[in-house]
Amino acid sequence: MLKVKLNNGIEMPILGFGTFLTGGTDCEQSVCTAIQNGYRLIDTAEAYGNEEQVGNGIRKSGVDRKELFIVTKVNFKSYEATRETVLQSLEKLGTDYLDLVLLHWPFGNYYKAWRELEALYAERKIKAIGVSNFEPDRLIDLIHFNKVVPAVNQIETNLHCQRKTEHGWMKKYNVQHMAYAPLGQGNRNEMFSQAEVMALAEKYKKAPAQIMLRFLTQQDVVVIPKSIHEERIKENFDIFDFNLTDEELETLTAIDTNTAKIGNAEQPEMVEFAMTW
Repeated sequence: MLKVKLNNGIEMPILGFGTFLTGGTDCEQSVCTAIQNGYRLIDTAEAYGNEEQVGNGIRKSGVDRKELFIVTKVNFKSYEATRETVLQSLEKLGTDYLDLVLLHWPFGNYYKAWRELEALYAERKIKAIGVSNFEPDRLIDLIHFNKVVPAVNQIETNLHCQRKTEHGWMKKYNVQHMAYAPLGQGNRNEMFSQAEVMALAEKYKKAPAQIMLRFLTQQDVVVIPKSIHEERIKENFDIFDFNLTDEELETLTAIDTNTAKIGNAEQPEMVEFAMTW
């Protein structure tokens, strides 16, 4: 498994398993299946409501905890009680430390929440801390007025929403770019039938999803595709036996629409909607 080195020296797998909108036995089994098929990074969140099921799946896998990189997030409505929330996540996941904890959105009192994460990081309950859905202005502001530079910023990133500007700012401040929804909304979206993607899939004898995931990982973007289907879980992991050429990367880069389809913290409508969660 290829890894990236975070700004505090911790190594993180470049490909992981996402668990958004999964729960119950589906969540447990898919996490177990992913780990048994080579995944070592597992991503969850307080807001997903599945940390306990993720923990059960981890235990069922039989893989040593020390081999895994577990990521969770604190929901913005819990920022006033970040320490308690992280301790609850530890209990639900059945572990005595977390590899990475993120602040889920730049809403509410995220300054207070960040400083509580800094304290937990200093106590070594968390190996790395970061943020999610932070646009460059909020990210730079957080960096300049706090002690610890976020190790990761997890934002929606895929073929149609490549986040080149955001990626550049993250590079400048040595913050690792992590992509959620790296395959967009799944097999029903138009990215899978994009002519350029299909041509490369035929050339390399790969599925369209594998082409899109390799496109991101070749640019040092961490990806966390999700699925509850064993065949697709295996398929999404099998992307490191080929490399796209520079010309092919440029071709796929040109497809970017630069539009976030799921989460954009700068849209007032998005903020209004989030407040109802």
